[in-house]
Amino acid sequence: MQSPADPAEERQKLEDKLLGRLQKTSLSYGLLAPNDRIMVCLSGGKDSYTMLHLLLRLQRRLPFPIELIAVHLDQRQPGYDGSGLKAWLDSVGVRFEIISEDTYSVVTAHIEEGKTYCSLCSRLRRGILYSAAERLGANKLALGHHREDTLETFLMNLFYAGKMQAMPARYTTDDGRFEVIRPLLDCAEADIARFAAGLSG
Repeated sequence: MQSPADPAEERQKLEDKLLGRLQKTSLSYGLLAPNDRIMVCLSGGKDSYTMLHLLLRLQRRLPFPIELIAVHLDQRQPGYDGSGLKAWLDSVGVRFEIISEDTYSVVTAHIEEGKTYCSLCSRLRRGILYSAAERLGANKLALGHHREDTLETFLMNLFYAGKMQAMPARYTTDDGRFEVIRPLLDCAEADIARFAAGLSG
């Protein structure tokens, strides 16, 4: 009779698997370089929690120094409580900032009820994060998109725009100020969800 798997051992295997994929993606696409100051963008969801945790582990393995600064944007949506995220960041010991900007009121004032907020909300969020990156002296921003995100983007571009284009692992912003990197791009969403379930709790 096979003995039951040790949950701690299984969790460690999953973490090592995710870290290996993130490390391989970072190496393959040249995401990290000596003396990078990387602003890790935290949405508060499973992907960004996992990304920061893995980048902190990878930071200790690298043969050169990088700096990580976690930044979370509180857009003041009704009912939102960011205390759990702040408590987790305090416990991790990473440098972080929580920026509070009322983009919710701006979006609801300009978009008719029933219409999607995504486009305007995204533009406002991007502008605030780029300003924060400049103020903090970051040269890169890390986003938590995973494998399924890039597959979905590829299919949407194919069917709706007639382009065979997925999310790049890295790109330079239009103004040339920053590089945007996606270290989780080869990580499966299901693996991230399983790992993050115990990470923020």
